[in-house]
Amino acid sequence: MKNRKVEHLEICIEKDVESGYTGFDEIRLIHKALPEIDFDEINLEIKFLGKRLNFPIIIEGMTGGAEEALKINRDIAEISQEFGIGFGVGSQRMAIENEEFAETYKVRDIAPDIFLIANLGAVQLNYGYDIQECRKAVEMIDADAIALHLNPLQEVIQPEGNKNFSDLIKKINEISRKLKYPVIIKETGCGISYETAKELKVDAIDVAGLGGTSWGLVESYRGNEDIREIGRTFSNWGIPTAESISEISRLKIPIIGSGGIRTGLDAAKAIAVGAECVGIALPVLKAWKTQGKKGVRKFLDKFIAELKIVMFLTGSKNINGLSGKYIKNYIRIYKENHN
Repeated sequence: MKNRKVEHLEICIEKDVESGYTGFDEIRLIHKALPEIDFDEINLEIKFLGKRLNFPIIIEGMTGGAEEALKINRDIAEISQEFGIGFGVGSQRMAIENEEFAETYKVRDIAPDIFLIANLGAVQLNYGYDIQECRKAVEMIDADAIALHLNPLQEVIQPEGNKNFSDLIKKINEISRKLKYPVIIKETGCGISYETAKELKVDAIDVAGLGGTSWGLVESYRGNEDIREIGRTFSNWGIPTAESISEISRLKIPIIGSGGIRTGLDAAKAIAVGAECVGIALPVLKAWKTQGKKGVRKFLDKFIAELKIVMFLTGSKNINGLSGKYIKNYIRIYKENHN
């Protein structure tokens, strides 16, 4: 498992693992020629699951469970503290099963104020995990919430994958009911449908839709020729991020919009169609790899500047002001004109 985590990191950094279409090109925000606001007074703060964030951004869980992961997690958590944004660790299964790896996830000492998200695979609830392991994951890193991630595409392609996803909705809802910490359900690149979301009794949903990192592609780089072909076949599988956000927003549940969020404009569109905040991962990892903490700061500064410009151009004094500020029938018109 440790070797697999290292391989995943190397592949994401070195290979082309992005695939699919987010749907954001089909969304047009409403330009306001007279914004009637002062750019310098725009407020980007939000409150998410009871925690205040300076900006509506969560750097999503990427790694842990290997020595190589320690510096990544601590460097990026330190930047998250500086910016006042959220941060999630990668799957903690390694540390649940071998406590010597717990240190690779711990960042609270250098990031005392951040919204910190623990992480376990929901499928592990079919492989012996229960509320005890979920609680342990949260308490291990003094987290504010836990993400139970869904990755059926990755697991079914991965030779060593866990493929029993039966009866998980009931188990997830039971964990959410009993655990005293907020539970977030998070996909990993294929999106979540309205039909699935409405069955879940959790505190928030992270859509992680199609258009960003494809774990089908990631796994294709690890396997033999047959696996490579299967991974490529399913590299475009899933629900586009914009569509997933829009559909789930009907449920009035807090949404993290993630999956191919690459610019502040993407973030604004995600929020306009129903997300409270956005999640980003791969661009941050690549910025860290090329320039370390300096690179991450540079990326976030640009991302936030873009988001603030969109808010100005739409006359949005705060993040809530972005909600609904898109041309409602643009997606239909776009499709009609491009058929």
